[in-house]
Amino acid sequence: MTEMAEVNKEKLIADFKVVVADAEELLRATANVAGDKAADLRARIQSRLADAKVRLADAEAALVDRAKQVGRAADNYVQDNPWRSVGIAAGLGFIVGLLIGRR
Repeated sequence: MTEMAEVNKEKLIADFKVVVADAEELLRATANVAGDKAADLRARIQSRLADAKVRLADAEAALVDRAKQVGRAADNYVQDNPWRSVGIAAGLGFIVGLLIGRR
């Protein structure tokens, strides 16, 4: 379940980056539009984009930290239980081999 949440977070971050890039492009494209309302709108969008970029960077940092924690936990498990880890890997390899061989 945690792996699925991590994948969803990564996809959300990637999607959010696309939205931010598109919004920045839209701001550049409408830079020549005159008027008080357009200027106010651009200012608000730029402010919100800056906030979004900060939140995105924080989310990325949290995701990277979590991935590092999971990696360290896996490394510690393998260091503490080397033969069990070898057995698990061999068993999984055997099962994958059987499944691939059926095709």
